[in-house]
Amino acid sequence: MSVDFNHTIVLTRDREKSAHFFAEILGLEVGEPAGMFLPVTTANGVTLDFATVGIDIPTQHYAFLVSEDEFDGILARLVEAGVPIQADPHGKHPRHINRNDGGRGVYFQDPAGHGLEAITRPYGTDPASPLNGVTEEVPGAV
Repeated sequence: MSVDFNHTIVLTRDREKSAHFFAEILGLEVGEPAGMFLPVTTANGVTLDFATVGIDIPTQHYAFLVSEDEFDGILARLVEAGVPIQADPHGKHPRHINRNDGGRGVYFQDPAGHGLEAITRPYGTDPASPLNGVTEEVPGAV
């Protein structure tokens, strides 16, 4: 048997709000509650189990590899919802996407403050790409 990533628990102050945000922005569906968890499953079968907790939550980072068409949909939904976006994890390029490795990438936060990222190419797949380090402004983005 190979080793596959199966699920993770995403801590939040409001599992409903966070799970529905993830699902809406990423074009996924929220599953039926399973005890304290509210699941959202990705196309490759990995489940994000959202759990409401009453403690300080450290920021986590979740990155999603998506197709070019899926990226277009995610970006449009972020802009439409008024969710701030940026081209980098440090916020040096707000209202922009990156073009690293000849693909596209965007960073944004979920309602719990977790850092989310959608990319169309895994990092390091084209280290010679002339687009590495290039950002593009997104009209209408906040």
